[in-house]
Amino acid sequence: MAMIGLGVWAYGKQFSAGLTITGMTDQVSWGMYIGNFTYLVGVAAAAVLLIIPAYIYDFGPIKEITILGEILAITALIMCMLFVTLDLGHPERVWHLLPFLGTPNFPSSMLDWDVLVLNGYLFINIFISTYLLGMIYLGKQTKKWLYMPLVLLSIPWAVGIHTVTAYLYNGLGARPFWNSSILVPRFLASAFCSGPAFSIIIFQLIRKFTKFKVKDEALFKIAEMVCIAMGINLLLLGAEVFKELYTDSWHNAPIIYMFAGLHGHTGLVKWIWTALIFNVLGFLIFLIPVTKKNFVTFNLASVLIVVGVWIEKGLGFIVPGFIPTPMGEIWEYGPKMPEILITVGVWGVGFLFYTLAVKIAIPIETGEMRVLET
Repeated sequence: MAMIGLGVWAYGKQFSAGLTITGMTDQVSWGMYIGNFTYLVGVAAAAVLLIIPAYIYDFGPIKEITILGEILAITALIMCMLFVTLDLGHPERVWHLLPFLGTPNFPSSMLDWDVLVLNGYLFINIFISTYLLGMIYLGKQTKKWLYMPLVLLSIPWAVGIHTVTAYLYNGLGARPFWNSSILVPRFLASAFCSGPAFSIIIFQLIRKFTKFKVKDEALFKIAEMVCIAMGINLLLLGAEVFKELYTDSWHNAPIIYMFAGLHGHTGLVKWIWTALIFNVLGFLIFLIPVTKKNFVTFNLASVLIVVGVWIEKGLGFIVPGFIPTPMGEIWEYGPKMPEILITVGVWGVGFLFYTLAVKIAIPIETGEMRVLET
């Protein structure tokens, strides 16, 4: 609640003074808000890595925790929408993007596509999780014909939400750092690292502080999927870096700025190298059987990947796209205190929502909460 309170206080100042109190400028117009939005879309999309083994291959240890994963996806989507709203200069005008209420520029606008896929994925996850929990609570048999079509639909839809988010950047031809055909698979690979790694941490906290049992087999299977995804993510990153540096065109300025600095501007260098080291270490820990089976190194790898991808996919992806500007200027971005406090507040909302949802879901799943028979 303290996190939320600080965020509300800081947002009151932003709402009255405008985005001028943030570190964003006309030259770097996206920052911490959109960075967190991009990261959290990946966390939401990663729920598909629980759905496929649970519902398609009927893998019991993961099927037992799928609802908790879907609740995490719902939480991430709510936070995504909050971050986008915070980034608007006039959030009260967001209704213009809504079908029937406003005048969305559909289907030309990728932003309208993003509104559509994110809200659709949110509805799918809310329906599946509430229906399954409701049937358990009522002690009734679930009807597969009612929820399985949505389960199957959620698989391509999960891929779609991050694909459309990638297209938001990919379609900006004036920003060569983003205008790359490899962007979609990079987004998906990094999503399938960060989301499951986040889940590993949360599931262990749940089994430690509640009566809900999460089996080691489920955690290790998720770690295997994270390892594969991180290997692909690192491969694609290496391919992108090679292409930019080997061709030695003027479009390589954002990559040089990221990893070595540009004309004395090095604000992002230490961050991107930290992210790269974290991701490589997390990948190696999950790759080596001895360290993967040791819960000390296992949890360390999960934290490293969560933080590493957050840096890489947040400011490590957003900021270089604006450097240099089309006029050749270099404006370095750094989040100011109001942005940081507002961001902390949104994460506080996410933690609160997930905690409350889990406090309802777990008693139902463990049989402690059931409808009273009359």
